[in-house]
Amino acid sequence: MKSYDIVEYGAPLKPIERPTPKPSGTEVLLKVTAAGVCHSDVHIADGYFDMGGGKRLNMADRGMKLPHTLGHETVGEVVACGPDAKGVKPGDQRLIFPWIGCGACDVCRDGLENHCMAPRYLGIQKPGGYSDHIIAPHPRYLLDIGNISPAEAAPHACSGLTTYSALRKFDTLQRHPLVIIGAGGLGLQCIAIHKALGGKAAIAVDISPEKRAAALKAGAVAAVDGAAPDAVAQLKQAAGGAVWSVLDLFGGPTTAQLAIDILSKGGKLVIVGLYGGQITIPLPLFPQRALTIQGSYTGSLRELEELLALVRQGKVPRIPMGTRPLDDAPAALAELKAGKVIGRTVLTP
Repeated sequence: MKSYDIVEYGAPLKPIERPTPKPSGTEVLLKVTAAGVCHSDVHIADGYFDMGGGKRLNMADRGMKLPHTLGHETVGEVVACGPDAKGVKPGDQRLIFPWIGCGACDVCRDGLENHCMAPRYLGIQKPGGYSDHIIAPHPRYLLDIGNISPAEAAPHACSGLTTYSALRKFDTLQRHPLVIIGAGGLGLQCIAIHKALGGKAAIAVDISPEKRAAALKAGAVAAVDGAAPDAVAQLKQAAGGAVWSVLDLFGGPTTAQLAIDILSKGGKLVIVGLYGGQITIPLPLFPQRALTIQGSYTGSLRELEELLALVRQGKVPRIPMGTRPLDDAPAALAELKAGKVIGRTVLTP
């Protein structure tokens, strides 16, 4: 089989040929039909996450061995099943839930494998979907996409799921506007799902005029340049004077500070983005302003099932999407890193 792998951190992906694996036990072999290109892949390919203050979280220190196949947004056609794999058959098209835990710890038993401290995430700890074949460890991680096209379904394994899970952490979506920082693929997906959940209004923030325009087209009631000198005033005005909820899909020092600056007393910030860096927050602000700051990392298998149900019902508007052949994986990742992608790019081996 052919895959595009990290062979050196910070260098372009390289094609690698290896034997197609044979499934054993509960494993399922799938022929990849669609693989989303996610911004997390940029950080993983660079080999680190910026922790601020000159510190890095290095993938090599976390046990990643090279070469490594990226891709955690994957749809595939079942090709073969291990002897203990029940419930799927060759020819089935399935979206693969990639956030697989150890299966034995408390969070895994609670259905929160995405919080497992011994993860086996596809595309991160295990080979992912930048390939023509992929192994899923068990049929329970394979979700029926129904009439959804593979290219449309694939990003829901991360882009869709991540925003859906983050949105569910707010209890004011139907009562107060939500400020969404970042209008890339994740942001546009968030606006679509926010609408599906009956959110009152979405206000987008991005420094790119093109992405602000895309956010307005996707249904945002306003789109503000986060670098504008009066960004705080613009956002408060767009929200009707008080900002209760902010979702930061960028996760950098400037965006986190902007979120804290605009939040009203009792407001909540949920941070999803992994751009990196750090900020300093005076501790008295937390009790004095009754602020809540919460992180959100991907989502659970149950949440992905809930999201797919909304998509199958036609409640989640489509976002801009481009498809490219697998051989374009290096270029697609480079363009995403350069900020040139509006919406989402999906590889179609």
